[in-house]
Amino acid sequence: MPMAAIGMVTMAGLVGGGVDISRGYMVQNRLQNACDSAVLAGRRAVSDDGFDTNAQAQANAYFNTNFDEAGEGTSSTSFTPVSVDGGNQIDGTASTKLSTAVMQLFGFDEMTLSVACSASMSVGNSDIMMVLDTTGSMDWTISGYSTTDDSLRRITFLQDAMKDFYDTVNTATSAGNTRVRYGFVPYSSSVNVGRLLNPAWLRDTVDIQSRRALFTTTTTSTVVGYEPPVITNDSGTTSTYSTNWSNYTGTRYSSESACLNALPSNTDWTDYGSSSSTSNTYINGADQRITEDRVEQGQTRTRYRCRYSRNRGNYRRQERDQYRSTYTETVSTEDPIYNTTTTSEFDDWYYERIDDIDTSNFKLFNPVTVANGTDGANVSYTWEGCIEERSTTAASSFSYSSLLGMTPDVNDLDLDTAPTTNEDTQWAPLWGQLSYRRGTNYYIYNEDAGYDGYKTPYFCPSAAQQFTTMTETEFDAYADALNPEGNTYHDLGMIWGGRLSSPSGMFSTNVTAAPTNGGAVARHLIFMTDGFMQPSYSTHSAYGTEYYDERITDDGITDITDRHTSRFLAVCEAVKAKGIRVWVIAFASALTDDLTACASDDSAFDADSSDSLNNAFQEIAKNVGELRVVQ
Repeated sequence: MPMAAIGMVTMAGLVGGGVDISRGYMVQNRLQNACDSAVLAGRRAVSDDGFDTNAQAQANAYFNTNFDEAGEGTSSTSFTPVSVDGGNQIDGTASTKLSTAVMQLFGFDEMTLSVACSASMSVGNSDIMMVLDTTGSMDWTISGYSTTDDSLRRITFLQDAMKDFYDTVNTATSAGNTRVRYGFVPYSSSVNVGRLLNPAWLRDTVDIQSRRALFTTTTTSTVVGYEPPVITNDSGTTSTYSTNWSNYTGTRYSSESACLNALPSNTDWTDYGSSSSTSNTYINGADQRITEDRVEQGQTRTRYRCRYSRNRGNYRRQERDQYRSTYTETVSTEDPIYNTTTTSEFDDWYYERIDDIDTSNFKLFNPVTVANGTDGANVSYTWEGCIEERSTTAASSFSYSSLLGMTPDVNDLDLDTAPTTNEDTQWAPLWGQLSYRRGTNYYIYNEDAGYDGYKTPYFCPSAAQQFTTMTETEFDAYADALNPEGNTYHDLGMIWGGRLSSPSGMFSTNVTAAPTNGGAVARHLIFMTDGFMQPSYSTHSAYGTEYYDERITDDGITDITDRHTSRFLAVCEAVKAKGIRVWVIAFASALTDDLTACASDDSAFDADSSDSLNNAFQEIAKNVGELRVVQ
């Protein structure tokens, strides 16, 4: 009996110890799970402020939710989360005391259980394309008013959120060899992709709704010299004049024959007096220069005759003198040499569509001079980089399916195919400085060409960027350079976000470049907008001046917003079909059904404040990253 009693006590101790140890093991598992979930939650809540009070509160809340002290029969439970590296890794310790059920009989009233846990977030290889609405409303306050206070502008809040996003992702990658690349497509009424395109993909001519300077042309010829002279010589006599016949003189003759026989011989011409020289130069009616050099000599001679005198009844002699001049003349004739100048005086502007404007040099970013300044003066322009889209069809609706592709199949919505020599497949440089509209005032548009017109506004956002790794300084500088202006063309932003992200398109060399670590690449597209689709028929956009060019609509106006929206939704589907996760953030505006439909599943955010915008970017950053328990 004593031996049996001793055996029973021993067996009770063994069985009781097993029971309490089993209970302790289960409680410790629950404590470990609660600790793990808590540090995961704390790491997920880390923002650019590090492991702050909010993140700590999240960790504590998860621990308390997952470990029910009363239900576990424990007491003095504690959980302490800490981070020594700014929130990249969260370490936690948890402990609790479990009252024993059997071992109390042997003097062991409780067991102290403790665990340790750690969680970090790492980012795998990721390509992140940010398609950013930089339209004019991004210059407003969140409540929708214009402001000169930079700290209240929506664009400032976007820039801050972008920088915090970078910090979050960068923190998660700082300890590894992960590759994260960023691309950007700021959009408004066009996109600035010119320096990303092969010049052969751009048209050499473009048709622009523009104006033409009219001039009145005057041609003036001025004599600036003379050809070598042509010399001609001439000689001759001037007309002869005579003195009166003298009175009857000399011997009287009864017959005429006797008188004639007695007449002296007529004298020959003889010089008298000195010769005279003259020189004369003049310009004739044919602008020839004539130089005349003339030498004259006076000459005289005497003439005799017999005349019958009625009074006397006989014949007597009469005489008179004759005079003339002889001359020799040298004439030098010099033909004129002309300098002909043509002057044009500005008359008026004529507003019309001008076809085939030469862009072959303009598209190379070289300065090009055209007569578009004040009164038709020459002005030099250099391309800013924004484009007009490829040819399209003015269809009322578009759709995309993995089976049929894009319907209708149009060049401007083709994300992958590179242009050929066919101009319909090519882009054109947007030459907004030459764009003008027709109308009697700013609010009235004329279809026909004429002499009334106004400058058509155009907008060119910051240059887009293909995927590249970036330092924080580079990333921040890009964000700070964003400039809000223009109208909202969601379809245009998504088209180019898709083109630059497509692994099977014309930029695939960049997109599919393998990271050195050999890992797979996750592809993300973040589409941030602060407004509704708002195309403009009066702006020179990537689709020309829509009122006149009618590339999207049948009449330049009707259903313009709906048609652009249909394009936008079709392109969203085409992008997602390429394995790209599309995130959408609606900032300071409603998250519309269209925006939600564009996003991938569980990837749309409504941000009505700067904090919620930042939270949206942070949430995306955490989804780009990978939360994991490391202990």
